[in-house]
Amino acid sequence: MVLASLVVAACGSSGSSSSSGGVGAPGSSSSSSSSSGSSGGKSTVNGAGSTLAAPIYQQWASSLSGQGVTLNYNPVGSGTGVADLQTATVDFAGSDPALKPTDKSKMKGDVLQFPVAFGAITVSYNLSGVKSGLKLDGPTIAKIFLGQIKTWNDPAIKALNPGMTLPSTSITVVHRSDSSGTTAGFTKFLAATDPTWASQVGTDKEVKWPTGTGAAKNSGVAAAVKQSSGAIGYVEQAYAIENNFTYAAVKNSAGQYVLPTIPNTSAAANGIKVPADLGISTINSSGAGAYPIVSQTFLDTYKDPCKSGGASASVASGLKKFLTYAFGAGQQTLGAGSNQLPYAPLPSSLDSKDTALLATMTCNGSPVS
Repeated sequence: MVLASLVVAACGSSGSSSSSGGVGAPGSSSSSSSSSGSSGGKSTVNGAGSTLAAPIYQQWASSLSGQGVTLNYNPVGSGTGVADLQTATVDFAGSDPALKPTDKSKMKGDVLQFPVAFGAITVSYNLSGVKSGLKLDGPTIAKIFLGQIKTWNDPAIKALNPGMTLPSTSITVVHRSDSSGTTAGFTKFLAATDPTWASQVGTDKEVKWPTGTGAAKNSGVAAAVKQSSGAIGYVEQAYAIENNFTYAAVKNSAGQYVLPTIPNTSAAANGIKVPADLGISTINSSGAGAYPIVSQTFLDTYKDPCKSGGASASVASGLKKFLTYAFGAGQQTLGAGSNQLPYAPLPSSLDSKDTALLATMTCNGSPVS
C-alpha cells in the first residue's frame, strides 16, 4: 500500500524545522535556501508544520522533484510551522487552523493562506471485540477526555449503542503534547458541542488537558493508542488507516452518526462561509452527511517571499510552481482511490479562489515568474 511508506517517511522527524530530519530533511532556513536554493534552474523550497498534511507533501515532493523543485517539509506541528514562518526560517508553513490576527501580527510582512485539502480527525480506539462504528457524540467524547467517563461500558456510551456488548475495560486517554492543528480542530468540535468543555478547557493548538497521556504528533498519538488496550485518541485518518485502527461514528449537527469516509469528509466543505483571506473552518459543518470533525489544512507563505522572507527570485519561482501544482495536478492525488491519499480534495469553487490569490504573489514587488 502506497500510504504506508508515505506515512512512515512523513512521521520520522522531531524538533524544530531548523534542525535536521523531516520529509526531505530540510535542515536549513529560508534565508540559506535563498542563497543556495538554486542550481542549474532548480529550486529548493523549505517548509514545516502540520503533521496532518505531511503525507500529502511527501507525495507531492516526489512528483515535483521531476519538475525542478526540491520540496523539503518537516512535520513538527502547526504551531511550530507558523512560528518558523514568523522568523522566516522556512519558505512556507503547513497549518491546519486559519491564521489568527495575533499570528499575522508577528509575521515579517503580509501573508497568504491557501486551503489545500481536508482531513478527517478520527476518534480512534483500541478495544478488543469492538469494530469501527461505535456511536459517540460530542458531549460523550468530551466527558471521556475530561476524565469523567472512565470505562468503556459506562452508561453514557451504552445508551448511544443499544444492544452492543461493551467491555468494562478502563479507558486510557491519549492526546497531543505539542502545538497541534489537529488538537485545535478536535477541541473546537468539543467546545462547539459541549458547554462544559467550552468553559473548562476551551479550544486551541495547545490546551490544559484534564486527564490522559500526551504524545507528540499524529504519529505519536497513533503509536500510543496502538500500544495500549482500551486507549482512545484523536488522529488524522491517514494515520488511522496506516495503523488499522477502529474508529467511531460521530454524531454531526444534523443528528446523524457519520463515519470519517472521504465522501463524508468532502461533505464538510459544502456550504461553508469563505472569508476574504480564505481562513475557512470545516469543524462541525452543517453540510448534509458531513463528518463533524473535519480539519482543513493550509499552506501559509509571505505575499512577497523575497522582501519579507529573504527568498531569492529562484526560490520564489519554485514556491509558486509548488503552489500551482498543489491547486492543480496535486489535487488529483487526493481521494478514495487505491492510489490516492485519504484526504478530501478542494471543491472547484475554493480551488479557483486559491489560484486567484496566488496571482497576487510578488518578489520584491514584481510578479513571480
